Order: sequence, then C-alpha cells, then structure tokens
Amino acid sequence: MGFYNYQLTLDKILEYGCTVYPTREIVYRDRRRYSFASFGEKVKSLAASLQKIGVSKGDKIAVVDWDTDVYMMSYYAIPMIGAVLHTVNIRYPPEIMLKTMLHAEDKWIIIRDEFLPLLEKARNFLQGIRGVITYSDTGEKVRTSFKTYDLWELLSGEGLQQPELQEDTPATIFYTSGTTGDPKGVWFTHRDLVLHSMSVALITGRPPLLAGQKDVYMILVPMFHVHQWGFPYVTMLMGTKYVLPGRYDPSFEITLMKREGVTFSAMVPTILHMILTHPEAERNPEVFKGWKVMIGGSALPSGLAYLARKMGVNISVGYGLSETAPVLTVAYYNSVVEGLPEDDRFAQQIKTGIPIPLVKLRVIDEKGNEVPRDGKTVGEIVVRTPWLTREYYKDPERTEKLWKDGWLHTGDLAVIDEYGYLKIVDRDKDAIKSGGEFIPSLILEDLISNHPKVSEVAVVGMKHEKWGERPVAFVVPRGELREEELLDFLAKKVEEGKIQKWWIPDKFVFVKEFPKTSTNKIDKKALRKALEEGQR
Repeated sequence: MGFYNYQLTLDKILEYGCTVYPTREIVYRDRRRYSFASFGEKVKSLAASLQKIGVSKGDKIAVVDWDTDVYMMSYYAIPMIGAVLHTVNIRYPPEIMLKTMLHAEDKWIIIRDEFLPLLEKARNFLQGIRGVITYSDTGEKVRTSFKTYDLWELLSGEGLQQPELQEDTPATIFYTSGTTGDPKGVWFTHRDLVLHSMSVALITGRPPLLAGQKDVYMILVPMFHVHQWGFPYVTMLMGTKYVLPGRYDPSFEITLMKREGVTFSAMVPTILHMILTHPEAERNPEVFKGWKVMIGGSALPSGLAYLARKMGVNISVGYGLSETAPVLTVAYYNSVVEGLPEDDRFAQQIKTGIPIPLVKLRVIDEKGNEVPRDGKTVGEIVVRTPWLTREYYKDPERTEKLWKDGWLHTGDLAVIDEYGYLKIVDRDKDAIKSGGEFIPSLILEDLISNHPKVSEVAVVGMKHEKWGERPVAFVVPRGELREEELLDFLAKKVEEGKIQKWWIPDKFVFVKEFPKTSTNKIDKKALRKALEEGQR
C-alpha cells in the first residue's frame, strides 16, 4: 500500500485521549459522569446512529443546548462522520438564532427539551430540516411536530462506518457574537482545530499557569462560543478531568469547584467578577487558593485582577476572536519576563500576552508599518496562523475587508511593549475620537476599576457638537459613590502621568448592572444607544 498520508482530523484527538487516559473523567453537573473510555464509546454510538438516520457528509447539524455532556459528545461525533457542527448561540434573540440556522442551511438539529418552544414557533421557516434529535435530562422521550429522534436511544447505536476524512474537511460553523454589528458566519476545518488545540495545550502548561494532567478543568466559556476556546479538544490531549456546569450559576459553580476539585478554568472577566463577588465566595475562600484562570473575551480590569490575586487566584490573560478559532496570544512568561521580580511579572501576565506557537502577529499603523515596541504607539493587530477562518460565510464583501493584503485584520487596537507583550487599548469601533485624537476607553476603564468603590465600569463615546465625541463612564458602584470622588481619583492619575487631562469623562452614569452580550461581555452598543436616546 505504501506511504500513508496521515490526516489531522478530530477523531484522532478522541482516540488518543481514550487510549492514553481511559480512566480520566468527564462530569456533567451532579447528574452524569463518564470515564474517557466510556465517553468515547458514547461518541461512536452517536456517530453511528447519525449515519443510520441519514446524516450525510457536509450536512450541518445545529446544537441548541447548555454546556452539557451531550454538547461535548456532539463536538466529536458530528465532525468525525464528515458532517459540520453548528454551535448555535442560545443567547441570541430568537429571531437571530433562527436567522443563523437558515443562513448556515442546517439540515438537522440536536436540541434540549427546554428550547423546543423556540423551534415550534419557527416551524414554518424550517422546512429544510430533515430531523430533530431531542433529549431531556430526566430521560423521558420528547416529541415535536418535526420528525423526531430520541438522543438516549441514539447513544446505543452500533456499526460506525468511520470515513477516511481529509483534514481540510469543514468541521464547524458558528456566528460571531455580534459585538460590532450583525453576526457573521465563520467556519473551520479539522486541520484548523487540531493545530489550534495542540498549540493551546502546549501553552497552558507554561508558567504562570503550569496546567498539567492532574488539573481539573471547568471551562466557563459557553460551548456555543468559539469552540469553548478549544478546551473540549485540549482536555483529551492533556488527559485532564473535565467538569461541565450546564446552565451557568455562580453559586452552583463554586459548589462544583469544591465537589470535583476544580483547579483550572477559562472565562470572560464578567464571569470571574460574578464568582469572586458572590456571597458563596466569602464562605468558601479555600476554593480559590491556587485556582488557575485564563481570561479572554474582553480586557481584564486591573482592579479585578488584583482582587483575584488577593484571593489566591493564579491569573493569565489570553486573546483571540471568533474569526481566529480563537486563541492568538496568552500572557505566559517569555525568557525575559520569567526573570523579572514577581510584581513586574504579574503586570505582564494581565496584559494581552504574546503569540502562542504558530501565530504570526503584527501591530501596524495606517500605512501597514509595524509600530515601535514602546508601549505607547497604537496600531491594529493583524495575524496569520494555520487556523484562521477563510471567509465570512456567503459574504465576499466583508471577507475581502477581513483579509486585506493577505493578513487577517482583527479591528483591535493595541500597543506592544519592549518585551513583546501586547495590550489591547480599544476595538476600532469602540475607540473614542475626540478633537481628532483617540481616547482609549480600555485604559480609562482599567484605571477607574481600581477605585475601591467601583465594582464594574464601561466607557463609551457620546456625540459632542464641538469635539465629535467625548467619553462617558458607566459605573456599577460598590456602596455609596459620588461623581466628585471619581473626578478627584482621575485628577490624581493625571498628576501621576497615567492619563491626559482631556481624557477624563464628561459624565458618569451610575447603574445597578450592565447589559451583556450573548457571550457575557458588557454590551457597549446598548450603552451608546441609551446615551443617544438621552440626548434626543
């Protein structure tokens, strides 16, 4: 037969984990648990059943669920038969969920019982659906007006015909979180995801996180969001126990951490804030000692970073976006930073980080030239890696803009310091342009977050007749807080040379809580809209 051209496909990751770490566990809440070996058998049974009910290579299968064992099985079973996993964003408004399913041309749906009313309401629009696979945690059969299959019955399937897939076969599709406009479809191949997972697995083992086989993962990134940052695949490569929390609830997550011995998590800053400020956190301080946390999705306010450090959390920041599968950088230590004093190392590990293996990254000015490594000059991040989306699905116009000059343009503005570490200062669309100059909202947010009476903060631009835009700070206070206190605090930062005087917000708006996007980031679009309506 001669030379065998080994293809990088996701079934190889599953096979490795089940073979080398057969006794490691996957745990779903307090309801179900599996060894890697038994989980692998369930995945193969589901894959075999999908073939038998008529799923064909290239068919897109929508999954509508919380972070469950069923979802994790889908991460493997669907791509390994050549079908495409569509991770549907369940926090979209129903009409946007439906719009993405129609745009993706989904043929099958795997759906948890509590989401069925959404499906039934859209019955007339989903004529192309060949079948719906339903399940309930109780094990009871669920019926729909569609052709329906019971998931628990499918998990007893046999006779998987494992196809010899090419590594460039599409494996996943999903839609961007809509932070900066309408959701856009991005898709990735088996090769993309295998290389991404290997690189993330490699980097989590480096300091300061030093994650290894004995760690217990509980990833608090929704499974619908950018492959849960790759960790459902990374866990098989690393041989780590994996805890799935289902629907998010900070109190129950702290309970799970205690019960299952969780030592490693990944999440956006707002989730970390919810956990660390929850009353249960005060009652269980021992849970957080040595907890390793990777932060991404949006900038980590230094106030929250220092709170985490005080509670014994070992924190490191990562960065990526939907278009990049997602991880591009992590704030691990390079050979220069590892020799710095502890406080200086911590200052670096809460920046945006340095590229992970196989990522080529530049910060460029408007002419395409790289900015100096001075920690001050702002430029746009552009990247090349082996795992970037090739296009916005069925959107050639936006694709052309995304891939201008052969580099993927992130739209994120950053500075790069003498050690090569990035710090995001704004998204291109969030930057506040005042009097022809940019005011970086993230730097302002970071400083304001350090005020002892500030719980959360977001800074956005408000239209201004003279200056074009001026900054406004929305603040969730801790107890009583007056605007004068914040003005005095920022005036001192001006004296210290941290910010320029004209950066100080014109207005402070105190709110009880922030509107959030579907991925739990602060929704700045909603804040800007509130300002516009208030100005009318």
